[in-house]
Amino acid sequence: MQIIFNDNGLHKSLAPFTLTRPVAEIRFGIMTIRESWEYYFDAYNVDYETAYLTEAYLYAKFKEGIPNDESITIAGNYKASPELVEAVLNLKKGEALYSHSDKIAQKGCIEEKTINLAIEYTCLIEKPWHIFERNSQASIKDFQVITKNRTSQPLNASNRTTNPENIFIEEGAKVEHAILNASTGPIYIGKNAEVMEGAIIRGPFALCEKAVVKMGAKIYGATTIGPECKVGGEVSNCIFQSYSNKGHDGFLGNSVIGEWCNIGADSNSSNLKNNYSNVKVYSYETNQIESTDILFCGLLMGDHSKTGINTMFNTATVVGVSANIFGAGFPPKYIPSFTWGGVEKTAKFNKDKAFQVAENMMQRRGKNLTEGDKEILTYLFDRLAQ
Repeated sequence: MQIIFNDNGLHKSLAPFTLTRPVAEIRFGIMTIRESWEYYFDAYNVDYETAYLTEAYLYAKFKEGIPNDESITIAGNYKASPELVEAVLNLKKGEALYSHSDKIAQKGCIEEKTINLAIEYTCLIEKPWHIFERNSQASIKDFQVITKNRTSQPLNASNRTTNPENIFIEEGAKVEHAILNASTGPIYIGKNAEVMEGAIIRGPFALCEKAVVKMGAKIYGATTIGPECKVGGEVSNCIFQSYSNKGHDGFLGNSVIGEWCNIGADSNSSNLKNNYSNVKVYSYETNQIESTDILFCGLLMGDHSKTGINTMFNTATVVGVSANIFGAGFPPKYIPSFTWGGVEKTAKFNKDKAFQVAENMMQRRGKNLTEGDKEILTYLFDRLAQ
């Protein structure tokens, strides 16, 4: 059976993170949205393959889904839950599952019958800031699923813990001389991950496979550090997608960081305006900065972007893909993809040099910039860069 994740019309709404991936590939909670569905499908022994309905240029890397009578199309912005998965798997050909006016799933090519979800469902994303705003409930759901009927690896006696029954340590993880407070939410330490000495962590918190929390880090929930990320300093309610670094001191709060990003030493992001008014955020839908109904928002940074040391970000700054930001003072609240520079002067990043930077960073983790990656970045370079 083909499972097709539909962007649900949210490609621009969830940018910059959807500039380089379908909606379902966003990490939200411990797992990506796709992974959360696949976890259940595997548990139910469903025979399936995954595909996407997304922007045409993304098919250079992600398989295109072509609905048929037996396929199930799922809204890629909805996190899986036991009730939701059961309702989706029980769909018959021609049936579509709705939550209020939002279509969650459909079996087959033609909608013939509507089924309304009997429960109120809120674990979904429609704007970039929903990723950190709703990360707590997504992380708790993922924690319950991943750890159900399993036993945690023991914690070393050098650590101090609160509510240790709410802490789960995977095989191969290292946690030494850390403070773990799970009274405010669960703490999940992934396979072969490491929490270095002196780190102070408050849940909900997830450290995914092979990720690292640096010495003396202060991390508040709800925070997710994706696979192979390295994070230090002070972090509050942030999500790092994967393979990104914030290895040094500096504050980052209410933020989402894409893949293959690097935040230089002592870089800081404001997450609250001095006048305590709601923030304004750049919209890729309207190409302008718009008012929101949220009070807190820090940095929203797309894949492959980097900052120099001591970079300072205004509240609710949006950074596109493959930007290199440096220099004194505060850069603009919107930094386009492939920007080179900071406050005083900016230029367009040379595409070949941008590719080389990406390749250099990826090779340090044993990964390669694929032809599909290059096609996507070339498309963005030609259409979105300043």
